Amino acid sequence: MSGSLVAPGFGQRSFDDLGTPLAEVTFCVVDLETTGSSPADCRITEIGAVKVRGGACLGTFQTLVNPGVAIPPEITVLTGITHAMVLPAPTIDAVLPAFSEFAAGCVLVGHNVRFDAAFLNAALERAGRPRLDHPIVDTCALSRRLLADEVPNHRLGTLASRLRLDHTPSHRALDDALATTDLLHALLERATAFGVLGLDDLLHLPRIAGHPQVAKLRLTDHLPRSPGVYLFVDGRGEVLYVGKATNLRQRVRSYFSGDTRRKVGGLLREAQGVRHVACRSTLEAAVTEVRLIHEHEPRYNRVGKSWNRYTYLELTLHERFPRLGLVRTPRPGSVHLGPLAPGTARLAAEAILTAAPLRRCTTRLPAKGGPPRATPCTPAQLGVAPCPCAGTITEAAYRPTVERVVAGLTRDPALLLGPLQERMDALAAHARYEEAADVRDRAAALSSALRRQRRLDGLRAAGTVELRLPDGGLAEVRAGVLVRTDADGTLPLDAEPAAALGPLPRHLADEVACVAAWLDAEAGRVRVERCDGVLASPVQRLPTFEPAAARR
Repeated sequence: MSGSLVAPGFGQRSFDDLGTPLAEVTFCVVDLETTGSSPADCRITEIGAVKVRGGACLGTFQTLVNPGVAIPPEITVLTGITHAMVLPAPTIDAVLPAFSEFAAGCVLVGHNVRFDAAFLNAALERAGRPRLDHPIVDTCALSRRLLADEVPNHRLGTLASRLRLDHTPSHRALDDALATTDLLHALLERATAFGVLGLDDLLHLPRIAGHPQVAKLRLTDHLPRSPGVYLFVDGRGEVLYVGKATNLRQRVRSYFSGDTRRKVGGLLREAQGVRHVACRSTLEAAVTEVRLIHEHEPRYNRVGKSWNRYTYLELTLHERFPRLGLVRTPRPGSVHLGPLAPGTARLAAEAILTAAPLRRCTTRLPAKGGPPRATPCTPAQLGVAPCPCAGTITEAAYRPTVERVVAGLTRDPALLLGPLQERMDALAAHARYEEAADVRDRAAALSSALRRQRRLDGLRAAGTVELRLPDGGLAEVRAGVLVRTDADGTLPLDAEPAAALGPLPRHLADEVACVAAWLDAEAGRVRVERCDGVLASPVQRLPTFEPAAARR
């Protein structure tokens, strides 16, 4: 082994920030010679590596390796490495510690680097050492994207000749590593045309460069590598799509690297610009996304645009014989579930009516002591509901059903979900599978609505909550609405706090749900600095009623 192993002051580097400018990235360009092509059956005979940063060579690493097995004659003809040459060389187990130190903190580079990485990982596993965890750049893949129309093939020798590289590959490890280093620098110069400025850009380039809309990558040049919200806009400035990201630049560029969602192609064809809103945290980004979707209702967004069609499930306690209904504006003195998407609200209502025989007729009730209607309503005739209008049930007899529904909606969901499960099981036992599936869908909708209601009501009831975020910043949530976020908690957001009690307004439902979901996901990384009430999740979990295949 020979050469400078580590530059002065250089140590293990972190790749948490993959947006590191390329001039500051340390690359370790590696090449191996082996006894064959199978990492499982063949062994390494030579390692060559070059460490570079900012175009300057920081050191080289070169050693023959005693493979412990015979070198096939055809390999000797190709590389010139004989058994006599490797006999006094160290074994791979003795070489790996030095090579690992040399490559520590580097981006690993190679030509067809998967071949070299596979042999190194196999040797590391046999030695009981951890596998490689370096970011990896393949100059062959980069060449296929950047030089496709300029060279007949992408062999290292061909590229060295066509690009007039300073070093010529010779099937010896260090010579080939030096030639690959020259190739890397040539490709990095070409890559700037695709807006490749940081390490994350380089790692995505092999997938991006072949995209039909690759010319529009210039639209991402101004995006920061920080949390925020991005907005694709068309030539008239109309917002086409709103999304959030922890790394704005990386996320938007990923649309050009194999995103196969059906509408992405049309979105990129129409997009003529990308605007962004930088945020101080992922929480602020998530909330800002919801607010901008509500404001612009972009046609390429599917989620978050239907808030103005949300409806409430209402149990009319102000009536003598309460009934269930779907309303746009909740009335005081009633029990409400929601706001919910219309389809979910309808299924949840059907689930409740399946579990509890509530009044379904809409006929005006006769005055107390007045004559009842001549015949019961249709649901009563079918035996699925009473008909107070026809005098078939008294208020006292009807009251336990109402109390059970109120308790099921507010305290004990099992009072409603239990009968649905029993009904579903009974139908399935009699091979009435389609009817059982209908009951299952209703139960799933009701369970989902109750789960959402628990989450939102719990967050709203907590009152004002001050949170210390994972990055050290402070956020203030008031009745479920984010009202402040900053490192010192002094920057007000354009927010409209909701009341902690009563039905949640439709236009705030998505935002409160967004904050609740973020808190669930980040619970282990957030510290509560202040809470007016209690911020906790219920211990009892509600069944999902999903089919077994869906759960898998």
